[in-house]
Amino acid sequence: MKNSIFLPIFYLIMTNTVLQANAQDKRITAAIFNSGFPIAHDTYNAISIASDGNVYYVLSSLSIDTGGMMYAYNPKTGQIKLCGDITEAAGEKEKKSVSQGKSHARFYEANGKLYFSTHAGYYSMVDGMEKMGIPPAGYKPYPGGFFLSYDLKTGHFENLGVAPHQEGVLTMNMDTRRGMLYGITWPTGYFVTLDIATNKMTNLGPVSGEGENGAGSNYRTLCRSIAINEDNGDVYLTNSEGDILKYTAGATGFQKCEENMRKDYFGLYDPSSPGHMGYNWRQIEWSPIEKCFYGVHGNSGYLFKFDPAADRITVIDRITSETSRASGMFDQFSYGYLGFTFGPDQRTLYYLTGAPIYENGELVRGKDKTAKGEAKGLENLHLITYDTRNNVYKDHGAIFYPDGQRPLYVNSIAVAKDGTVYTLARITENGTTRTDLVKIPAPSLKKK
Repeated sequence: MKNSIFLPIFYLIMTNTVLQANAQDKRITAAIFNSGFPIAHDTYNAISIASDGNVYYVLSSLSIDTGGMMYAYNPKTGQIKLCGDITEAAGEKEKKSVSQGKSHARFYEANGKLYFSTHAGYYSMVDGMEKMGIPPAGYKPYPGGFFLSYDLKTGHFENLGVAPHQEGVLTMNMDTRRGMLYGITWPTGYFVTLDIATNKMTNLGPVSGEGENGAGSNYRTLCRSIAINEDNGDVYLTNSEGDILKYTAGATGFQKCEENMRKDYFGLYDPSSPGHMGYNWRQIEWSPIEKCFYGVHGNSGYLFKFDPAADRITVIDRITSETSRASGMFDQFSYGYLGFTFGPDQRTLYYLTGAPIYENGELVRGKDKTAKGEAKGLENLHLITYDTRNNVYKDHGAIFYPDGQRPLYVNSIAVAKDGTVYTLARITENGTTRTDLVKIPAPSLKKK
């Protein structure tokens, strides 16, 4: 009788130990590149593969007077080309204003052009949180983030307009069929629309209280991913309370969906508390095959399906790494991960996510709390795929550079037609650290 009580516990411990060991034993070796921008800092989204097969990306800058840089990597030749300085592309190069330090958006292709937006990279720290940078003497304040296009044939940039109230563009998506850009600004969280045909920009006001500009009970973490129903053009986003807001083109406001993101599996959150995404989805993608969205809740790592026609969310599976699933703990990046997208078959999801590190059988722990989006401790990076047709999850293992370094601060992804995965991550060489392009070999999607 005594043995029968402790036997299940023994097997549980052994199973978790085996899972942790197996997940860390599987290794993927990634290639690293040097784009020639030594001050490049952490980049979010800002990478896509265009119809010409090139990988386009923006490397961020925290400098007040050096903006982010846009590059193109040609997989056929292995060459990297500097497309341009995004501050200069916005027409702000010589104005002595706080630079356009980042792009926080993927590139969206339409009519031979790539559409994207810019964001501030120069910040001031207040109570451990990033706030819009206060310029020193001789500099003008940040002018606001810009919506830009880049002509794939000519390499010409076009300035399409600037965000209101001198705010950066934190979140962006494009309805490529209807020529509409949608954005959420930072730090307040204004929702803006831009009609490419008429060049008309509309500000529909804040989407989540005072956003990340709020203090105390007025603080709200802003949604990082706008969802667009490609069939009818309806737009969806979330707030920290977990409401799903729907916008129909031409409307003067939002409609609150009956469905919401307040699921027990996602965890319990105080929407006014910084350092987490609350009940916001972290990243979300439209499935043209199933006519629905697949998304991930960042902090918990749960994959879900949102059917807009039925106004229903179905929680599917936790798509964190095997090691994380075994540990039962949240991962180290406080907001969760943005590196989530469909592959070329439009059925397989690719996800770059964290995994705890065990040394001598002990979990390497980070700090308990943070007031901003950051990694609370060291972790491995794993590549996960999820086959939405057959509901097959697969952890392909931990990713390392050839010299054994771990990719850090990974919040971007692009998947080529051959399944090769590209991202942007921290790289340390010769004692200095920069963010740069990383190439991960195509995983095997065959069932075991």
